[in-house]
Amino acid sequence: MEPDKPAFGLGSVAARVARPAWTPLLLLPLSFLAVLTIQIATRPVAPPVLPTPGPPRGVSGPGSCAGFFRGSPPGRKVVMSMRDFGGVGDGVRPETETFRRAVRHLRRFGDGGGSQLNVPRGTWLTGSFNLTSNFTLFLEEGALILGSQDPNDWPIIEPLPSYGRGRERLGGRHISLIHGNGLTDVVITGNNGTIDGQGKMWWELWWNRTLEHTRGHLVELVNSHNVLISNLTFRNSPFWTIHPVYCSNVVIKDMTILAPLNAPNTDGIDPDSCSKVCIEDCYIESGDDLVAVKSGWDQYGITTAHPSSDIIVRRVSGTTPTCSGVGIGSEMSGGISNVTIEDLRVWDSAAGVRIKTDIGRGGYIANISISNVMMERVKIPIRFSRGSNDHPDEGWDPKAVPRVKGVFISNVVSVNSTKGPVLDGMKVSPFEEICMKNISLFGLPPSAKWHCEFLSGFADEVSPVPCPELQHNSSTFSCP
Repeated sequence: MEPDKPAFGLGSVAARVARPAWTPLLLLPLSFLAVLTIQIATRPVAPPVLPTPGPPRGVSGPGSCAGFFRGSPPGRKVVMSMRDFGGVGDGVRPETETFRRAVRHLRRFGDGGGSQLNVPRGTWLTGSFNLTSNFTLFLEEGALILGSQDPNDWPIIEPLPSYGRGRERLGGRHISLIHGNGLTDVVITGNNGTIDGQGKMWWELWWNRTLEHTRGHLVELVNSHNVLISNLTFRNSPFWTIHPVYCSNVVIKDMTILAPLNAPNTDGIDPDSCSKVCIEDCYIESGDDLVAVKSGWDQYGITTAHPSSDIIVRRVSGTTPTCSGVGIGSEMSGGISNVTIEDLRVWDSAAGVRIKTDIGRGGYIANISISNVMMERVKIPIRFSRGSNDHPDEGWDPKAVPRVKGVFISNVVSVNSTKGPVLDGMKVSPFEEICMKNISLFGLPPSAKWHCEFLSGFADEVSPVPCPELQHNSSTFSCP
């Protein structure tokens, strides 16, 4: 997230509920596909290990990382409907207490085979409610959960320890619409039902600078283990859409996430201080990063020291006019390592892939592998940035310098970008072991050049010619 983004035009298809058809969205010109076929290497990138050994672990197979989720198989012992608890689903009567009462009742079956709450076809207006362990929230076809327009239905909770305050405002923060803390074996799924945060009210508070507390997420799970979110449409989140934080064994797959393209800070999926996370087969349109990997903010993230590691992002596609397809940081003070990003499709966006950090962040970014990326009309295809001057309070440490080492980017095709890659390291801590391989950037204006500063690495089969900092090999490092 970056504060005070400019408001760009509205999203072209952000109002759709049904999952967009993948085939027409992903088709590029035949010449583009032909070039991609040539560029794709048969040997995958095998980055060196720093600071923890090995690639992401727990993958279920070469085509999926869904094996990270090790919760109960489908089918809970007790299955009930919202209508069993007096729910109406007419879109008028608030159902907040109905949801809360249903979860309280089903909590008792957590140790006896688990429980499932079905949300039938209809429109279910609700404020925030908490989930429980060994539990499935299942949205049937035609089910629509709407977030309340009353801020009081999104209570204020304590800030996260790794942030020390609300991300946007000092003090506490609004709870997410669907929330959970300290849970095990939690599933949010369905038959392509929809959860709509009705975020416009919150965006207007941000635009008008009348927001008193940090906006709530659509879904946030904290300190939880074995989480599955799948086969749903999430729309119009007030803030970041899906935010697992201090979690492990998280799978987010087959999701459609939509927000107007000018909706501020509506990131799609933000794993934050999490381990063993799988994000695959998702379509995202938003006003911020499609996916952003985070691990805490400045001195609070350094003190909490809860890194993000073993994260796989594959087969994600979408557009964001202000941000990137996948971002690493800028909140990365707990450290980020062992991240694999592959088969990414991005168009009409500000950046394709981006690494963001700053003085005061501390922490590290290490062992990042990015491969098989297709971009169309992306302003800056690859970007490393520094100096956002974005700190939680006066207690940040200017001597806390981040380390970036081992970033491997391969098999990239970009058509009609307006600028060359911008790779800005840091003078006090140059980025090391930056590898670029099989990268073709087509349609750049003649004046568009690579820009590199304070980094070192190696490039192979890169067009146009990369910056001098990447044109040499060393006795200790080369592209795999």
